Amino acid sequence: MPIYEYQCQKCKSEFEFLVEGTVKAACPKCESKKVERQLSVIASPQAGSGSQSCGTPTSGGGCDLPQCGSGGGGGGG
Repeated sequence: MPIYEYQCQKCKSEFEFLVEGTVKAACPKCESKKVERQLSVIASPQAGSGSQSCGTPTSGGGCDLPQCGSGGGGGGG
């Protein structure tokens, strides 16, 4: 099941929604169903980063993989 990014047309909040069957996305803040699907950047593995990539910058945050800067286990890369 794909995850899509949306922006609410009423309150302008941005959120992600896991699409299941025919269920329509609704804003989690104001519950409006007037939402617009946004273009997403696709995460792809980078050369030399191993077989896993989370697509987030290496300056902290993201998943628990070492290349994301927040993973445990010593120096990344």
